[in-house]
Amino acid sequence: MTAIVAVDIGGTHARFAIAEVLDGRVLALGEAVTLKTAEHASFQTAWQEFERLNGAPLPRAAAIAIAGPVDADVINLTNNPWVIRRSMVCEKLDVDSFVIINDFGAVGHAVAQAGPEYFQHLTGPDQDFSSDGTLSIIGPGTGLGVAHVWRKGSAYHVQATQGGHIDFAPLDAIEDAVLARLRKRYRRVSIERVVSGPGLIDLYETLAAIEGRAVQQYDDKTLWQLGMSGADSLAAAAVDRFCLTLGSVAGDITLAQGGFAGVVIAGGLGLRIKDNLIRSGFAERFCAKGRFEGLMSAIPVKLITHPQPGLFGAAAAYAEQHV
Repeated sequence: MTAIVAVDIGGTHARFAIAEVLDGRVLALGEAVTLKTAEHASFQTAWQEFERLNGAPLPRAAAIAIAGPVDADVINLTNNPWVIRRSMVCEKLDVDSFVIINDFGAVGHAVAQAGPEYFQHLTGPDQDFSSDGTLSIIGPGTGLGVAHVWRKGSAYHVQATQGGHIDFAPLDAIEDAVLARLRKRYRRVSIERVVSGPGLIDLYETLAAIEGRAVQQYDDKTLWQLGMSGADSLAAAAVDRFCLTLGSVAGDITLAQGGFAGVVIAGGLGLRIKDNLIRSGFAERFCAKGRFEGLMSAIPVKLITHPQPGLFGAAAAYAEQHV
C-alpha cells in the first residue's frame, strides 16, 4: 500500500487529502482540507500549509488535478495566478513521483473507480453500469466539462476532451432566440455558453425579452437560487430550460462518443439541480434522437455523488500509472 497526497486545484480553492492506493486502485481517501488560493502566493506555499495542518511530513508522492490544460512543462492555471513547472515539482514539493492531470480527466478516473453507491439514478434503466464499453461524462459548472471512459473488465482508459466547445444547436424557437442573443456577443456560440452555470443569465434574459419584461440584473449564483427555490417564476423557467438543453447536449455527446454503457452527469452544479433534472424534460430531450430513440432510452444515466471526485480521481490516476 502506498500513501500519496491528492490535490484538486481550481480557481478559488485548492483541496488536499492523504490517499492510500494499491494495485492500481484507491483504497482510502482521507478528510479533505480546503485552502483558498488567493491566500497563498504559490502552490508550494499552499502545499507547505497543508503539511503544517497535517502535523506530520507528507508522503513523497503527489497526484494533482488542475483546472485547465496540463500538457506543457509550464502550467498556467485557469482563473488562478499560480504557475506550476513540471520539471520542478519533485524539487519544490520534496516528492519522488507525481502525476498532473486535467480536473475533468480526474473526474473520469473517479467515475471508473468509484463504487455503485456513489451514483444516483436519473433516467433510463435503473441498473449498474456495464463493466464493458464506453461511459460518457458531462459536467456543467463554470464551463462544461466533457470526457469519456472506456472499460473492459477491470481495465479502463480515460480521455478528457474539449467537447464543451461544440457548436450550440437550438431545437425550438426559444433556443433559437437564445442563440440569436448570444451571437450578437460571440462570433461562434459553443454549448458551454448555454449549458454552464453562467449560461443561466442568458436563458433568463432571453425569456424576459420574449415576454417583454424588464428584469433586474442578477449574477448567475443569485439566479440559480431564485430559480431553484421558485421565488422568481422567470428564473424557475430558465432553470427548466437549462435542464432541457442539458438533456439534448448529453444525448448528442453520448451519440458522438458511443457512450452506450452509461452516462454520468458530474460537477457540483449537477448535484445541486438533481431534483430539477428529475422533474424536468431532461430525460425526454436526452432520448429524442430520432431513429436512435430506442437506443438512447436503454442507456442508464446517473449523477456521481462522491463528495470529492477531483481528489479521488487524482489519486486513482496516480494509482493506475504508478502502483
